[in-house]
Amino acid sequence: MEAVCVSAWRSKDKTQELERRAALAGEASAEAATKVAEPPAPPAPPDLTAAAFFDVDNTMMMGASIFYFARGLAARKFFTTSDLAGFLWGQVKFRLGGRENKEDIKTHRERALSFVAGRTVEELTAISEEIYDELMADKIWSGTRALAQMHLDAGQRVWLVTATPIELAGIIARRLGLTGALGTVAETRDGVYTGRLVGDMLHGRAKAHAVRALASREGLNLKRCTAYSDSQNDVPMLSTVGTAVAINPDGGLRDVARARGWEIRDFRTGRKAAKIGVPSVLGAGAVAGAVAAGLAYRKR
Repeated sequence: MEAVCVSAWRSKDKTQELERRAALAGEASAEAATKVAEPPAPPAPPDLTAAAFFDVDNTMMMGASIFYFARGLAARKFFTTSDLAGFLWGQVKFRLGGRENKEDIKTHRERALSFVAGRTVEELTAISEEIYDELMADKIWSGTRALAQMHLDAGQRVWLVTATPIELAGIIARRLGLTGALGTVAETRDGVYTGRLVGDMLHGRAKAHAVRALASREGLNLKRCTAYSDSQNDVPMLSTVGTAVAINPDGGLRDVARARGWEIRDFRTGRKAAKIGVPSVLGAGAVAGAVAAGLAYRKR
């Protein structure tokens, strides 16, 4: 009986530690995101209390952004081809399994930090710009991009939310004309990476913490906000906002979406962005801006 109690106590202690790290990662990501300069004013009168949050991998972009990032770094001799192959296998297991494996995530975190330690933020940012142009720019889902634009045209802010390093996430957001990004924050000292994360990777529950932290900083009403993702691992984030949309969902998220009545959109079947029209996710308050954007896309 005593052994059972000790085991339960240890399990509870680990859960609390994971939650603490997730909350710390979320707060750090929100703080870093709000330090970035504001983008140009939206084309419509600003809707200050509503926003949209988009996952990146397989939601905004075909495939995993962190893998493209790793490919680009491997090409620049940051690590070996065998390291890249091991990373790819981990990504395959993650995508097929659909559930996060804490040991795998810990391993990925340690590997990711090993090659950035001692590098400067300026250097990694410049490389990230190049990698986006080389490997990511043509991987954006046009349908998801159109949805993001409709939120912008309605005066709403649009944020990416991803486990990808926040420097790369910010570049993706800027290139797409979005407001900003929430991403994994690596600790720096005097502009140099220390090899440690602030909290943990922005994954699973950490994304929900980041969205709530950003909403608090920006004065957002989460009930008026919308979130998009492809993965059941993002159910905590999707459950944080008033409207959740499953984009290119995996099997687990599709089941959850159907059970909860969430909208499902799948751009993997070849349907064009022009067929999107005005999505219900924008709500009545944004119909005017959405109609204009929808008509423009239909004409295309």
